[in-house]
Amino acid sequence: MSRLSLLYPTSPPVLEPLLRAARAVDGLNLDRLWFGQLQTFELHQVAAYLAGAGIRTPVGAAVTLAPLRAPYEAAVAARSVAALTGLPFVAGYGPGAPEVARGLIRGGYRRPRVAMVEYLRSVRDLLAGGHVDHEGEYHATCAQLLPLAAPPIELGAGVLRPAMAEAMGEVADVAITLLTPPSYVAERIAPGLLAGATAVGRAAPRIATIVHAAVEHVGRDPYLLAERAASAHLAKRHYADMLCRAGVPVDPADPLSGARAIVDSAVFVYGTRGDIADEIRRYHAAGVDEVVLNLCGVLATEGVASMLRDLAAITAALRQQTAIPSVAVAFAHSR
Repeated sequence: MSRLSLLYPTSPPVLEPLLRAARAVDGLNLDRLWFGQLQTFELHQVAAYLAGAGIRTPVGAAVTLAPLRAPYEAAVAARSVAALTGLPFVAGYGPGAPEVARGLIRGGYRRPRVAMVEYLRSVRDLLAGGHVDHEGEYHATCAQLLPLAAPPIELGAGVLRPAMAEAMGEVADVAITLLTPPSYVAERIAPGLLAGATAVGRAAPRIATIVHAAVEHVGRDPYLLAERAASAHLAKRHYADMLCRAGVPVDPADPLSGARAIVDSAVFVYGTRGDIADEIRRYHAAGVDEVVLNLCGVLATEGVASMLRDLAAITAALRQQTAIPSVAVAFAHSR
């Protein structure tokens, strides 16, 4: 089933704009509300707060940084969200940029793929019940969760390149990608996920791709929107490497030119609401189960009301052109 999502791309100093967006998601009957690594409020507590405020849309994390919490705490937090909200939860994790990981744990993750396989296996086994005793290169877990009934929890992982895709094919339920063109997803990410899953005899993870977008309006500068939305990621080597592999020339030393490149290549989708709907269908045709709209550029330059107007326009265009049974909204961390 193809889905659509939205990313709220800042860490708000107050919850009112986020609550407005969550209510809009509910009103549009969307599928999921995603958050990234929030740097003001704690993500899992925000999810519980929204449920208490009457929001009935499931939540996902795309992605929280694994170095910030041990697998045991990650499992408790994910299960708490599902139990407190009464809704399924997608718990997405990532290693972060190498310099970020080194700043959080001694030595960082010299082998991020190994670290994430260990991490997700421990979280999954803890959620499954029973005593877990794992001793890995980066994570050691010897613990057991007390029983607690909760709705389903999917384990997600940030995936950018084929080697990580193959590793996460072994352990993840959802592969979460960002700035990945549809052809790259189809030709590099999906085959890697399938290879990893096949090697251990399991189904390949579904793919949730975060897509930057903005509806064309007089006075809007798409290059400025892209720069405000994505320059922090474009300055990171692993994102630049992935985009270059995908045929989008990006130099991490020059994120401004990178912003122009992602607009010119439609990695940042700028156009009419129909144009954006067409591009979303390209992602679905490439094997993406859930497109997660990131309207960060609009939010950063014009505010939450403009972001929600774009969301409503894109949703209407999709529903006019195609029967999309569910739409989701997601929120990423700020620059």
